[in-house]
Amino acid sequence: MARQTEEQIKCSFCGRDKRETAVMIAGITGHICDRCIQQAARIVDEEMSSRLRETVLGSVNLMKPADIKAHLDEYIIGQDDAKRSMAVAVYNHYKRISQKKSVDEDDIVIEKSNMILVGQTGTGKTLLARTIAKILNVPFCIADATVLTEAGYVGEDVESILSRLLQASEYNVEAAERGIVFIDEVDKISRKSDNPSITRDVSGEGVQQGLLKLLEGSTVGVPPQGGRKHPEQKLVQVDTKNILFICGGAFDGIERIISRRLNTAAIGYRSVSKDEKVEKENLLQYITPSDLREFGLIPELIGRLPLISFLNPLDETTLRRILTEPKNALIKQYVRLFEMEAIKLSFDKSVFDYIVQKALEYKLGARGLRSICEAIMMDAMYELPSADPKPATFKVTIEYAKKKIDQSGLRKLKVA
Repeated sequence: MARQTEEQIKCSFCGRDKRETAVMIAGITGHICDRCIQQAARIVDEEMSSRLRETVLGSVNLMKPADIKAHLDEYIIGQDDAKRSMAVAVYNHYKRISQKKSVDEDDIVIEKSNMILVGQTGTGKTLLARTIAKILNVPFCIADATVLTEAGYVGEDVESILSRLLQASEYNVEAAERGIVFIDEVDKISRKSDNPSITRDVSGEGVQQGLLKLLEGSTVGVPPQGGRKHPEQKLVQVDTKNILFICGGAFDGIERIISRRLNTAAIGYRSVSKDEKVEKENLLQYITPSDLREFGLIPELIGRLPLISFLNPLDETTLRRILTEPKNALIKQYVRLFEMEAIKLSFDKSVFDYIVQKALEYKLGARGLRSICEAIMMDAMYELPSADPKPATFKVTIEYAKKKIDQSGLRKLKVA
């Protein structure tokens, strides 16, 4: 059989001669050129990416921002501004992930919007992030920034944050790469001082520098079981470009920074604008990136957290509603616990007001409601399950509540 010339050898897909191509690969019954291989590779990548999006995002319960906020309202009282901001952020984030990639070089690339929540302790920062991840049905983890240190020092590396996300997604890397990470206590890694120092700020600015690559989006080697990285440990490669990061912190003292910027006086509050009245009880609503920078966050980190939202301090009315209204309200939980013992639990209305007053007095926020309720209910939860005969009903009166609080260690709390 005569050997084929270069003119006779043609690509079975595009029909080019071998002389017109850089590489021509021969098959059993045909040939394919390098250009067709490159085009086929792009088609395969796009198809596989599309299938991956359908597989991973198929389980995501993506709703419109208004629907997300409506679901949040069932579990969280108040904080409408934070709910709206978070609903828009997560909706746009998962819309961004689900967009189909285009080979057009002029195609608009949507960047992700990481978020930072500023609010006093006990106002619901962690609860907001956990609830929205549950609503969307996506992998979610909470990381504590206070245990993080710069690489090479005692503590946890920033990559350990993704270890928790891997564990939450049952080590499904594709699912983890589309999850939500809540970094709590981010204010604790603020820069300790603006003055140059001969020592390293390994748990402050050093951690902020380490977080930059995670927030921006890069492929990171993650120890699957957590802990520090070692040369012999096999790392899992995780791409963070589609992971939504939500940071939260109390930023204690930032109100003073905000008040100085607003030109507040020692007596009374004077706004920059004559027509605008500053609410001195809630200065966090005026927070700007410049305030976070002055507090101690580096500009590079602030730039990677473009969405800033605040949580309002909890007043008496809000705490009263938190105690009884949400789907998982604290009082409803105690009623369910006693129902499991075949005991009908009830409360005097005045008990709720008393619990709220104590939470405000001790400045414990919403978390303090559980501490106070536990102090009131502890003896009943200990004695009634083994009582013989077991009572059919149990009512908590205001006298009973005051007696149990006086007997508990809470009464020793010093009120600031």
